[in-house]
Amino acid sequence: MLPQTITKNDKKANILIITFSIIVFVAVTALSRITVNVNLGFNKHLFATVNAFINSTVAVLLIAALVAIKQKKYQLHKQLMLTAMVLSVLFLVSYICHHLFTGDTKYGGIGTARTVYFVILITHIFLAAIIMPFVLYTAYRALVGEYSRHKKLAKITWPIWFYVAVTGPIVYWLISPYYT
Repeated sequence: MLPQTITKNDKKANILIITFSIIVFVAVTALSRITVNVNLGFNKHLFATVNAFINSTVAVLLIAALVAIKQKKYQLHKQLMLTAMVLSVLFLVSYICHHLFTGDTKYGGIGTARTVYFVILITHIFLAAIIMPFVLYTAYRALVGEYSRHKKLAKITWPIWFYVAVTGPIVYWLISPYYT
């Protein structure tokens, strides 16, 4: 196991994690209702392509981190997970930019394709909305060296985060033909 990276302070961590999670949730929700019509000089849906790439990369990093921890390569696991977290922050910025500059895109598929799209989209959105505090608490428990608590949380966090990371590009692939 690795030594603890940060000093344990549950009260401060709780405040920071809850505050950050609420601010991000409110910002994403509020900004999704606002569209800024600006000529950026490039296709604004490039942000969505970047988002799909980032999500795909995070999914690969999550698998690699799982393999690393199973092989007891703790430092590699830590580096992979922190990289996935940094990429997730970049994703969040790009996601906000995409929705801020393009607004919503209506899905044009019909029949079974439409049903599949909305099932994936709704589960993706719901789980994406709740995953942040789980990721932050899971990381915090590892960084303070509470590996048994980290492992318990990771068993919940990892599959949800992985699902979100995989379904993000699927949603992009299904909606991108309808970008105007």
